[in-house]
Amino acid sequence: MRRVKRFLHELLIIHARTDFASCPRLKMAAPGAAAAPARLVQYVVVRSDLVHTLSWPLGAVITQACHAATAAVHLHYSDPDTQRYLAELDSMHKVVLAAPDEAALSGLSESLTQAGVSHKLWIEQPENVPTCLALKPYPRETVQPLLRKFKLFK
Repeated sequence: MRRVKRFLHELLIIHARTDFASCPRLKMAAPGAAAAPARLVQYVVVRSDLVHTLSWPLGAVITQACHAATAAVHLHYSDPDTQRYLAELDSMHKVVLAAPDEAALSGLSESLTQAGVSHKLWIEQPENVPTCLALKPYPRETVQPLLRKFKLFK
């Protein structure tokens, strides 16, 4: 019993001497303080059948994703989230997901439109083939539930 009491006493001393405010994992917002802004993510959803079934060159598919991401940022350039995303130049975060085929990609685009989620469906011309879509930058929590069924592109 003495050992336990001594251990608890030493633990209390250590606790009293520890500066928890300097520990980033334990920092808590002061009452009334604004929370840190949510991490912004730009999601890009690419048709995986273009590579795996239709044998498009990987470079061509990557180019489609780049077109869609750039177009989404351009279309929503004045949006505050887009501006904050662009301001964090060295820490931009993108997630590239796979849609199994054109029907899944088009269905996702319709769902996003109905939910009021800004995005750009990229349609390759002159073939008129939907290849991918990109969302404007959003806080992850805002749009991730709508994208849950899509897995990372491989």
